[in-house]
Amino acid sequence: MSIGSSHSLPEYKKPPVDEVVCGILFEPLKQFLVPHFGLLWEKFKLEYPRCRHVDPLMPVVESATGPRPDEVISEVPLPRIWFIHDDGRIIQVQRDRFLHNWRKLKPTDEYPRYRTVFKIFQTHFSTFQQFLSEYQLGEIIPKQYEMTYVNNIPQGEGWETIEATENVFPDFSWRSTKDRFLPNPAAINWQTSFTLPNNAGRLHMNIQSAVRIADKRRLFRLEITARGIGDDTSLGSMHAWFELAHEWIVRGFADYTSMPIQKNVWERIE
Repeated sequence: MSIGSSHSLPEYKKPPVDEVVCGILFEPLKQFLVPHFGLLWEKFKLEYPRCRHVDPLMPVVESATGPRPDEVISEVPLPRIWFIHDDGRIIQVQRDRFLHNWRKLKPTDEYPRYRTVFKIFQTHFSTFQQFLSEYQLGEIIPKQYEMTYVNNIPQGEGWETIEATENVFPDFSWRSTKDRFLPNPAAINWQTSFTLPNNAGRLHMNIQSAVRIADKRRLFRLEITARGIGDDTSLGSMHAWFELAHEWIVRGFADYTSMPIQKNVWERIE
């Protein structure tokens, strides 16, 4: 799998990243039962002292025609469990999925950069694999990898009104002419998808208008997700896939957003 020239990726002193998720979807572990969640938590409890259960994520797999729901095993569904770090990080586990989230909880929290986030994911995933081996619960058979970056761009940072989308996203503009019937939009939700090279999957980019709960400030939320696996479906290909996904996410972000905001607000490093 071609990784590309990731050493020359755009960088920013103040990137608008609020969350990064690394994850893997795999063949369901049929031997994995509810009691195993508690046993697994013991492996992470010192770092992730809190837990909660949430609804399981339904598997969505990239295909030649686009994302599609995957087959669901007709068994009693198990929950998805969150192991929660005090700094906001989350380990998510369910019978067919393992994810790690880095989250920005406070305005002063700094994004630790991809290398650090991915290394933490790898370390915890390795612990999960060792746990499966210890309790003879089966091996991981990868079906798909995924990486998501969530970027929040508040009002006042390069834009003021929702119809001025081209100030942030030059490819998307709203024609505010006097003779048109529709008023300026109250909300937007635009989705675009791109094919990754070497059958590696797709890149999905979604722009939504939203309101931040903490301070009621309006913002544009740009969510960028890479999903897929490529021709080599072994775990040995995981690192190369994430390198490719990260490169496409970073270059896609730079291609999607305006250079004035990149330079003046996020302080792009040339």
